[in-house]
Amino acid sequence: MPKTEYQRYVALGDSQTEGLGDGDDLLGLRGFADRFAAHLEAARPGLLYANLAVRGRLAGQVRAQQLGPALALRPDIATVVAGVNDVLRPRFDAAETAGHLEAMFAALTAAGTHVATVTFPDLGRIAPLARPLAPRLTALNALVRAAAARHGVTVAETALPEAVADPRMWTADRLHASALGHERIAAALAHAVGLPGSDDTWSHPLPPPPAAARRSAAAAELRWATAFLGPWLGRRLRGRSSGDGRTAKRPDLLPLAAAGELS
Repeated sequence: MPKTEYQRYVALGDSQTEGLGDGDDLLGLRGFADRFAAHLEAARPGLLYANLAVRGRLAGQVRAQQLGPALALRPDIATVVAGVNDVLRPRFDAAETAGHLEAMFAALTAAGTHVATVTFPDLGRIAPLARPLAPRLTALNALVRAAAARHGVTVAETALPEAVADPRMWTADRLHASALGHERIAAALAHAVGLPGSDDTWSHPLPPPPAAARRSAAAAELRWATAFLGPWLGRRLRGRSSGDGRTAKRPDLLPLAAAGELS
């Protein structure tokens, strides 16, 4: 099948794929998967799209809960993006996390699906208090690249450009991409899979921010620790997840327009 002839797209993952940071729960979330679906639709009108992602899910939970339903939908293209929630856990095992991702890569590609994934940026470039996580992310990215190479999975190297560290690419919680960040992830995927009209402009730096924004960086770091880091740690200590009680926002393959405004 030519690269532009995708007809059935299924997205698997956690909060980034669900779309947190791009819209809200009241009016609806968009996110990179919805935006990537719009790129696919532009290349091949009539696309059917399902999004099985649920926030807070670990890679093993994505595999256990979403892989079977995804295979049943018989996608010809799928995105698998998970692992950051694992990185944030005290007992992170890079090989175990990557193993779950590779199992999904293997099952989907064996079924004839073109799979695409991304690499994860160093969170310390975005939130300095997260710098100790850098070795974990480096290890996971290396394993993801190796697993992708073994199974013919396309990798969008979203971890690499300097632009990824720009605060405007992220929401106030520093863990989820902003609308602009989601837009660039989608463009990176479109470029990686070779969709018509795609290019590398997604990786280009943003214009310099106003001087006032640079001066407020230290104060913003303190506000972030108080408003987001503390509550997140509290949920972890209580064994809770932001995805408790939630289900996929789009479990069935539907025409793109059925998701609302995705253009």
